[in-house]
Amino acid sequence: MRAGPVGQTARVSAIAWTAAGSLAAWLWLLLGQGFFWRTDVRLPERTEPAEWPSVCVVVPARDEAAVLPASLPSLLAQDYPGRAEVFLIDDGSTDGTGELARELARRQGGLPLTVDSPGEPPTGWTGKLWAVRHGIGLARARAPEYLLLTDADIAHAPDSLRGLVAAARTGGFDIVSQMARLRVASRWERLVVPAFVYFFAQLYPFRRIGRKGARTAAAAGGCVLLRAEAAERARIPDAIRHAVIDDVALARAVKGSGGHIWLGLAERVESVRPYPRLRDLWRMVSRSAYAQLRHNPLLLAGTVAGLALVYLVPPVAVVAGLVGGDTVTAVVGGLAWLVMTGTYVPMLRYYRQSLWLAPLLPFTAFLYLLMTVDSAVQHYRGRGAAWKGRTYSRPEAVPDEG
Repeated sequence: MRAGPVGQTARVSAIAWTAAGSLAAWLWLLLGQGFFWRTDVRLPERTEPAEWPSVCVVVPARDEAAVLPASLPSLLAQDYPGRAEVFLIDDGSTDGTGELARELARRQGGLPLTVDSPGEPPTGWTGKLWAVRHGIGLARARAPEYLLLTDADIAHAPDSLRGLVAAARTGGFDIVSQMARLRVASRWERLVVPAFVYFFAQLYPFRRIGRKGARTAAAAGGCVLLRAEAAERARIPDAIRHAVIDDVALARAVKGSGGHIWLGLAERVESVRPYPRLRDLWRMVSRSAYAQLRHNPLLLAGTVAGLALVYLVPPVAVVAGLVGGDTVTAVVGGLAWLVMTGTYVPMLRYYRQSLWLAPLLPFTAFLYLLMTVDSAVQHYRGRGAAWKGRTYSRPEAVPDEG
């Protein structure tokens, strides 16, 4: 009869030690990971230049007729004092994207619009980057100083381009990128979308990205203002033609070639693409999650273990401690859960969501864990990164920061 309590004590003690490890991890994340949880990294202070440089806007678009009426007019209506024009590259759309873009331009007016198509991408290129390459090629005939790479589902406030260029000029940045505010309307969007940006910031702390000499580099593909000279120096997009996570790869290529980059949260740049169902959000994450891990099973195992330790252990420790009468385990797990919850609150405020979602972060993290595993499963089934009718069975992963 004595073996039972001893065994139970050992099990609870193991849970307590694991919870302590989780708490230590959260204290390090709180203070040592570039204050990733803060949401005050916004467009840098800027002064308007005496002479505004020319800008070409490149918009790769594949089957975007559903969102184009809410996004393209915002680009055409940019209040920009210098010379600017828009190149929409129709990447083999079957829903009339190109024709709709021309019609919107006829109705809207504003900046000049060119609609063109590059044809199917050759082997070794992702469709989006092949379209971007074609758009940059057309833009170079205009000799712009800057390129704005923006997705077809991104709506810009009238002064968006003006602010991006002023920030780039003032800070001497080769890249100024803003993480567009994603749509948060459905129940699943409220649960998953703020966490998506939170996890991204945890992986790539914005403050480190903008620091000269720091190795951390990332951009948000929906809104990237890129100095044309820096693009040529870094051989963009040819140098990253395989990349599924193209925004991070682009930022690393530019920073690796000596460029100065900046990334922060947007205030007046928004995604209009809906993700109403869990299935839609699942596809968004799983199509590139395993590419982020360089298709490495060991990195996958480490990521799963890390997510479990950091996000799942705290609530498990609280329940185990309460059920088993182990106050230490419950308190340590509760403290880790409390720190986790506190770091998530600023992101929920940024998205204007209920703070009651903050304690649910472990559940959301569990969903992301499953999405990551599913991404690996799809890869080994030969489906890889599938997007709008194209499948990249073995896409090149983003290079290591080291």
